[in-house]
Amino acid sequence: MARAPYGNYGHAILTAAAMRTPDRVALTYCGERSFTYDELNRNVNRRANALLAAGLGPGRRVAALLNETLLVAEVYLAQAKIGAVTAALNPYWTAETLRDVVAASGCTAFVYDATVAATVERIKGSLPHVTRWIDARELVHGSDEEPPLAGFHDDPLALYYTSGTTGLPKAVTHTHASSLATAQIWLDVPRGPDSVFGTGAIIWGIGFPAIVGPALYAGMRLVLEQDWGPANFLRVVPRERVTHVSQIPSFYAALLGSPEHEDVDLSSIQVIMLGGEPLTAAMLDRIKARLPQAGVYAYYGQTEAPYTCMGRVDDGSTPLGSSGRARTGNAVRVTDPQGRRVIDEVGEINLAGPHRMAGYDGLPERTAEVLRGEWYVGGDLGTVSADGVLRVLGRREDAILKGGVWTQPVAVEEAASALDGVAEAGAVGVPEGAAEQRVLLAVVPRAGHSLDASKIALALADTLPAHQRPDRIVVADELPHAQDAGGGPGKLLRKAIRDQYGHLLG
Repeated sequence: MARAPYGNYGHAILTAAAMRTPDRVALTYCGERSFTYDELNRNVNRRANALLAAGLGPGRRVAALLNETLLVAEVYLAQAKIGAVTAALNPYWTAETLRDVVAASGCTAFVYDATVAATVERIKGSLPHVTRWIDARELVHGSDEEPPLAGFHDDPLALYYTSGTTGLPKAVTHTHASSLATAQIWLDVPRGPDSVFGTGAIIWGIGFPAIVGPALYAGMRLVLEQDWGPANFLRVVPRERVTHVSQIPSFYAALLGSPEHEDVDLSSIQVIMLGGEPLTAAMLDRIKARLPQAGVYAYYGQTEAPYTCMGRVDDGSTPLGSSGRARTGNAVRVTDPQGRRVIDEVGEINLAGPHRMAGYDGLPERTAEVLRGEWYVGGDLGTVSADGVLRVLGRREDAILKGGVWTQPVAVEEAASALDGVAEAGAVGVPEGAAEQRVLLAVVPRAGHSLDASKIALALADTLPAHQRPDRIVVADELPHAQDAGGGPGKLLRKAIRDQYGHLLG
């Protein structure tokens, strides 16, 4: 019996939209080309049929090292249609990490684009199990008819990789079904017939099912750029009338920390999704002062369970500092060390829903540690209110122990960010992992301001309890952030702050 096509991710995300609204613009690429849903679907079909002709088919694991955003969209969707399993590689990894990840992935084919061709040449000789190397530019000669679909529902769709801060990045297995569940995020956020989602190169990896899939599934116009940093953001938003964006709060610290935004028309923005790190009251105030027409939403999830919780934080419907409630079809709870559900008490965050990963590829013991029945328990601490509002406190390993009391860095950072002239703050405990720590705070001044560490210390002494007061304050030009390929700053790297300045508390 033939399987229903709507269980296939590529068909459900794109082909259904091409059937529904073939002439609606689906994608605009770098301001140069636009494709209707029908045109984009036909382009994907050409690549899918070319992949089949190259010997790739259902169940075959294909490493994809792609940095050109249009190719990411088309190749990932093409491989989804034919049932190939995409290992979504990070183009910012070192050649050594790429080699080791691919060696562990079981991939026997490798698709890449011109931007990474030199890296591919470096690693080819050390990957004998990869028998097919394909330059994505070759995948243009297939038929534009629908390929035979393969891969449905609980079949594996892709391996998306964790950040790999310790050891080799873990391969998170998502299925067609879990990725389709993630694509439904716009059920919980307002949108209209003219909604435009803008983004950049962060779409490789988990950014694909969390950004590209939802935009196309919802029938939006997806604006794809190679660079989504503040400077290009200020060019693209007014040009394309972007309405929806998804970023981290640090992006707005960079955007609003410079006067370059002041004369730019950003009035088209209607929805700002923020996650990945805490949103402070001071930052929300700055965003709303500049973008009063935009609804600001907090979200929380992990690669293993993307976009689990969501809530609007600028209108009082969701308390600031929280990440909202579990979105449609998902669930969240907090448990104590014995695994019992607790309300308004600090514990481990548990996430559940059809969007949850199937497991870590090749790591059954690690999978068993984090998948507990229906729940994913990934090591984040938080609280849940009686009415289901989640407040994320941070990672267990980030907590600071001073005076016998645990503190999450965000409490110190939020107080510092509220001070006049502070653009960004980062707090860590020193020494790392000690039974008694001191608090190191690094702050960055806003453009046109200067900061005095002693004055900041006096101000914080009035607002923070003793166990949260910084023992040393450093005024820095910038704080270390991960490279997220969006062009702007990625997540704050607290360990790098400790490594860079921790000796000052020695």
